[in-house]
Amino acid sequence: MKKGSLFGKIFIWIIMAFIYIPIISMVVFSFNSSRSLTRWSGFSLTWYRELFVDKAIIQAVTVTIVVAVVSTIISTIIGTLASIALTKQRKVIREVTLSLNNIPVLNPEIITAVALFLLFGAFAIERGYTTMLLAHIAFSIPYVVIAVYPKVRSLDPNLTDAAYDLGATPIQALFKVILPQIKVAVIAGAAIAFTMSFDDFAISFFAVSGTSIQNISIYLYTLRRGVEPTINALSTIIIVFIGVKVVLDFIKIRKLKEEE
Repeated sequence: MKKGSLFGKIFIWIIMAFIYIPIISMVVFSFNSSRSLTRWSGFSLTWYRELFVDKAIIQAVTVTIVVAVVSTIISTIIGTLASIALTKQRKVIREVTLSLNNIPVLNPEIITAVALFLLFGAFAIERGYTTMLLAHIAFSIPYVVIAVYPKVRSLDPNLTDAAYDLGATPIQALFKVILPQIKVAVIAGAAIAFTMSFDDFAISFFAVSGTSIQNISIYLYTLRRGVEPTINALSTIIIVFIGVKVVLDFIKIRKLKEEE
């Protein structure tokens, strides 16, 4: 075995350890009978039971999921239609729009958060669900455009023209010709938007500053009780859902490859 190859494998294992050891530790201690995160006291489902009776956590999870789902649907629709419209614009307009679209993605999140905070204040919009939802839609749309636009750009325009020649309306052409060809990119954009919304803290915090509305990130930030094992239980449940989804997708992709 070459020395460089051995060093590379060791380096990869070290990186993997840094990433996954904290996650494994969190999962293991979510079943600990005590509040300690360093000393095992025995197996228990106490914190999972506490998770489902803690109204504050349930409310935070509900807000997070509702905002993430609604903002993902709206931003995906807007981002997809914007991507399709951009392909029909002149080059100058298209390039300027895409450059502006990239600014929120490249900007530090805190700048976007402060900008939205000032915008809501300038228009005297009451902070709460509405401002959080608007903020999440605003920062999710650019990610959808980035995911969908390249796919739309690569489509053959003759297909749409052929649909029009065969009597299809613009709406029919959209749903029966364009969307079936770009559905993978649309799903990818929606997945990114959902992930960004579910994980966001800074923008959410500024969007609802001074109110009792909290998502999971804000709830964790405002905790003042030290160690909170119920959060370990919640995180473990999320990891299990994600893990199951990844495994199912892997099996599905493998079956498709075998069929080919």
